[in-house]
Amino acid sequence: MKFRLLETGENPAAKNMAIDEAIMRECPHFGMPTLRFFAWKPAAVSIGYFQSLEQEVDLAKCKQLGIDIVRRITGGGAVFHDAELTYSFTCTEDSAIVPKNILESYALICNSLVLGFGELGLNASFVPLNDIVVNGKKISGSAQTRRNGVVLQHGTVLIRVDVEKMFSVLKVPDEKLKDKMIENVKQRVTSVEQEAGREVYFREVADAVRKGFAENFKAEIEKGSLALEEKALAEKIEKERFASSSWNYLR
Repeated sequence: MKFRLLETGENPAAKNMAIDEAIMRECPHFGMPTLRFFAWKPAAVSIGYFQSLEQEVDLAKCKQLGIDIVRRITGGGAVFHDAELTYSFTCTEDSAIVPKNILESYALICNSLVLGFGELGLNASFVPLNDIVVNGKKISGSAQTRRNGVVLQHGTVLIRVDVEKMFSVLKVPDEKLKDKMIENVKQRVTSVEQEAGREVYFREVADAVRKGFAENFKAEIEKGSLALEEKALAEKIEKERFASSSWNYLR
């Protein structure tokens, strides 16, 4: 089995989400599963498809700090993207690479990340529906969607985490409880650097996750690049959807 590996570097939020959707749409024509690694520049907040941007995000604070905002095509909650590796994995449903059952497919794909954490010397485990924990603390979360016979799962691997900064841009139900919530999240969320006890670079994490996917799927992973059709489609989607207020303020 062969997978294509795309390393698309640091991009604004709208471009990152547009590339994921373009890969998903072109997947049936391309014929090969795609594993993608990317990062966010500037830092960004992505919200789930069903969420309200204004209810979830402090828009004024994001503007002040120069933080991007974008609505995903996947569900789930608001996520602050900063010092992390973000991955996406795309394949057709009829390829039989992942189970049709969504919970089982989460478990299978996330096991690649569990193996990747092992390459970094961390003992990780999968916790349904879509989280990975180390020493009882969340270190990775994922989201999945299926459209027109194609599976897209993307998620985060926290290299470093700044909980105070995260809560400065995400709204909380009760400001009076904010400090307590920050302390609670610090007890429940961790990062690669925190668990490894040393400085860790994006490249090291990317290599580890790539090895995890190769081992998990018994796959040969070949570095590639976006096809011309994918690039053109991503540019179109970015402009028409992810960079547009009508999409981001949909709800």
